[in-house]
Order: sequence, then structure tokens, then C-alpha cells
Amino acid sequence: MRRSLTLLCGVAMFLALSSAAPQAAVNKDHQQMMADIRMIQQQNQALQAQLAALTDLLRAVTVKLDEQSGGIRKGFADQKTLVDVLGADLRVVREKVDETNVRLSSLAQEVDAIRTTQPQAGAPSPATPAVPGGAGDPGVAPVPPPAAPGGFGASPSKAFEAARADYFAANWPLAIQGFESFIKTFPKSDMIDDAQYYIGESHFGAGKYRDAVAAYDRVIAAYPTSNTLPDTYYKRGVALNALGQIPQARESYEFVIKNYPNTDTAYLAKQGLDRISKIGKRP
Repeated sequence: MRRSLTLLCGVAMFLALSSAAPQAAVNKDHQQMMADIRMIQQQNQALQAQLAALTDLLRAVTVKLDEQSGGIRKGFADQKTLVDVLGADLRVVREKVDETNVRLSSLAQEVDAIRTTQPQAGAPSPATPAVPGGAGDPGVAPVPPPAAPGGFGASPSKAFEAARADYFAANWPLAIQGFESFIKTFPKSDMIDDAQYYIGESHFGAGKYRDAVAAYDRVIAAYPTSNTLPDTYYKRGVALNALGQIPQARESYEFVIKNYPNTDTAYLAKQGLDRISKIGKRP
């Protein structure tokens, strides 16, 4: 009996020791896991702090870049403004130089014309015999000298204005004759394209639309850089429209609108196109 009791006590002790060992191992693993979790949390907090610092640094760098970009953009804008101003000034200077060259050319032509019509200084005048009733007779008025080439005098500007005076007075044949003589007499004048344009205008004023179209075509062909081209193309369209040549008139109007869009002549050309369109829509 005592032996059995001793055996039972030994078994109980063995069972108690066996159950305590796994419990201690579990506690140790749990403590290790908690330590690992705390370490991971600490690392996570450190990473978050680093991330916040990097975010602030990135924000500061972005602000700096924006400031620098703004300064660069402003610098480019200032440079572009300066370039535009210099370009505008250069265009003004070029225009003034061109205008001065034109004036010098005109003055040179007038001086040359005056020299060719005035006698040389110190040159003896041809002797005129004293024929009774003639130019050499002291009692007879001297014969006036011959007119200058073209019949306008020595100055190209005066010749041009004389022909244009006939144009404004509606003396169409005289105006045409005057402008044609001007072109022949002063072929190097800067107003020669204007003279050719006024020939077309004179024909147009006289109702000779075919001759007007021919004169306008001459301006377009001979003087492609003339400042009269917008008006020339427009009046060509009007003359063609009067002749019933509608497609050609439309072409002239459209040329003005396309190539000289911001001019009063373009506005008139649009009105001409509208009139053609309205006539075409009539039954």
C-alpha cells in the first residue's frame, strides 16, 4: 500500500514538472515576440520621422525651384520685351531710312532734271539774227524757251501734281496723257507706280473699264511692291464686275481680303463680295 502511494506521488510530480516546462517556453516566446514588436514599432516611428523630414525637405526644394523658375520666366519675359522694343525701334529706323532714301532719290532726280533744262554757266547764248519782226528784233518780244520734257517743267513732283490736277478735275484724257508723259519722262521716279495706278483710275472714271483693267494689270505686273496694290486689286475687281466678269472680280476681292486683311480696302472688298453673292442668290 505504501509502495503504491509512493508511486502515485512520483507520477503526480512528474506530470506537474512536465506541464510547467511548456508553459515556461510559451512565456519566453511571448516575451521575445513582444520585444520584436516593440523594436518594429520603434523602427517604424524612426522611419516616419525620416519621411516627415524628407517631405519637408522636398517641399522646401520645390519652393526654391518655383522661385527660381519664376525668376527665370521673369528674366525671359523681360528679355523678350526688350527684344520686341528693340525690334520695333529697328523697324522705325528702317522705315525712316527708306523714307529718307526715297526723298533723296526724288531730290536727285529733280536736280538732274533742272540741270538738263538750265544752260551751262558761262556758256554763250546762240546768236539770233536781227530779222525784222523776228526774235532778234529789239522791238519784238523774245520767243519763250522750249518746254521741258513731258511739257511739265523740270520737277517730277510738279509734273505729277499737274497730271493729278487734271484727274481731280475729271479731265480724263488730259490726266491720262499727263501720267503717261510723266512715266516716259521720269522712269526712275518713286511715283511711277502711282502714275500708272492713276492711269487706270482715269480710264475707270471715263467708264472705259477694259482699259482700266489693263492699266491695273500693268501696275500689278510691273510694280509688285507698290503701295497702291490693295487699291489696285480692289478697283480691278470693281471694273471686272462692271464688265460682267464675276469670277475674276471675286478673285481680285479675295486677294485683297487675304493679303491686306486689316485695311479699309479689305472692308470695301468684303462689301464687293457681298454684293456679288446677293446678286448670285437672286432668282
